[in-house]
Order: sequence, then structure tokens, then C-alpha cells
Amino acid sequence: MAVPDYETLMLPVLRVVADGEPVGTKSLREAVAAEVGLSAKDRAETIPSGKQSVFDNRIGWATTYLVQAGLLVRPKRAVVTITQRGRDVLAAKPERVDNVLLESFPEFREFKSRSGTRPRSTRSVNASPSTEDAGAAPRERLARAVAEANAAVAEELLRRTREREPAFLESLVLELLTAMGYGGREGAAEHLGGSGDEGLDGVIRQDALGLERVYVQAKRYAADNAVSRPAIQGFVGALQGAQADRGIFITTSRFTAEAQSYAERVNARLILIDGQRLGDLMVTYNVGVQEDETFVLKEIDEDYFEE
Repeated sequence: MAVPDYETLMLPVLRVVADGEPVGTKSLREAVAAEVGLSAKDRAETIPSGKQSVFDNRIGWATTYLVQAGLLVRPKRAVVTITQRGRDVLAAKPERVDNVLLESFPEFREFKSRSGTRPRSTRSVNASPSTEDAGAAPRERLARAVAEANAAVAEELLRRTREREPAFLESLVLELLTAMGYGGREGAAEHLGGSGDEGLDGVIRQDALGLERVYVQAKRYAADNAVSRPAIQGFVGALQGAQADRGIFITTSRFTAEAQSYAERVNARLILIDGQRLGDLMVTYNVGVQEDETFVLKEIDEDYFEE
């Protein structure tokens, strides 16, 4: 039989983890393959690059989407567990779990919004591609796929960062800012976090003499714990105490409207980076990620055929 599309695999994935016990990636694949009746030959089919099997690739996407919709969580690397929401979905005895169902959850809609794509479903009689994909050029389809994959990676980066100690985030943001070019050839980044840091977690000296300094504050907050105006006021006060007028406040959550409004009005040049942007920047500047696969899109060399 042909390997089912990733949406068709969502319900079998949920059934495999229904007992609530953590399941490793390898065990999950084996159990789902048995559930849908895949043979060893079916599982041996690879994607065009040959680097991964079609089945493993689609299981990966099915799991990623279920996590983004809050039906599964990843308590640690290469392990998934069902959530109460996932149990509720199974209890409703759906004939199918796919993007149409997942879009009923706000977290999934937000994920698709971040990736710049609309939820697409293979739900149809013959599971044919969506009209959007069918009419798109290969370059467009590839760009959408990359954007979607990177959005999922950014979200996972953010989740893992929230699970680490505050000092990890403080060091991470300095590495990220350095990767973005802050500090230049002669500058330097210094971690200041700890007792006596006076509300400043790091400083980046933009020149060899340290005449231009950018101070950093990093707050590891849960997604639902927004940074409010008093925290920004405290950071501005710390900047004044350091006789500095430039600062970057980074959080793994978000900023309230009052905090953003206040940051725009203060005399200091203040940049706010929320969790979503932090994850995106980490992907863009290769902090905490590595390249997985490279695709080369070719076109005709018109000059070659000119007389």
C-alpha cells in the first residue's frame, strides 16, 4: 500500500499515545506503521533526496502539527505525550484528524499565521493536493514548505529555551546578537547576569574602547506571562544608572500593549524582542539550529542556447 499522507497519520499517532505514557520517536513509528498496515517495503520508500523515508517524514509532520495544535507535547527530545486536549479529541471518536480539525484550535491558527501559510488539507475523496498547491509554481511550493518547517523549528526552539535556566537565555541572547553583527570586529559581548547585575544581564561593546554600549535584559517567562510596563521601566532605570541610552529587552513570552507604548516614548533607544521574534531570529542566524537539507532549484540557462 502507499504511505498515507501526513494528515491521515494524525489519528493513528493519537491512538498510539492514547494511554498517556511518553512514547519515543522510534517506538511511535513502529506502532503507527503496524496500525496502518505498512510493510517493510512501504517504509523503505524515500523522499526525492534519499535522506529520509517518506513514512518517517510524514510521521514527523503529523506529530509537529499535533504538537502545534496542543494535542501532543514534547516533554523531552524525541518523546511525545498526549495532552488532555488530545484525549478530548479522541473521546469524540472522529473519523479523521486533519488540518480542518486542527484549525479549530487558536494555537494552530497562530502557528500557521507565523509561517505565512494557510492551513491546507488533503481531505477529499482522492486526497488530491489543494487548489493552492496545484496552481503554484515549484518555487512557491518550496518556499511555503521551508517557511512552514522553519516556523515549527522556531516554536520548538522557544519551548526548549523556556525549559532551561535563566542563565541559559542570558547567554543565548548574547550569542544571537553577536551572530546578528552586534559588537563588530573590535567589539565584545559580556554576560553580566547574576547577583549584583543591577537589572542588566549583558552588555555589548560596539567598539574597542567601549564608548558605544548596548545593554541587554533577558526574561525567561512562560508563554502566558506577558512582560508589563513596570519591567520595562526598571530596565530603563538600570540603563540610566549605567549611563547608557541603548538597550534590548528580550523575553520568551510577549509584551503588553502598555509596555510597548512606554518603550516607544522613552528617551533611550529601546528595542523589544518577544518570544516569537526570538525564535525566528534564532532560525535566521543559525543559533541553536543546524542545516538539515539543501535543495537546489534549477532553471534553463538562456545564454547557453543563444546563437
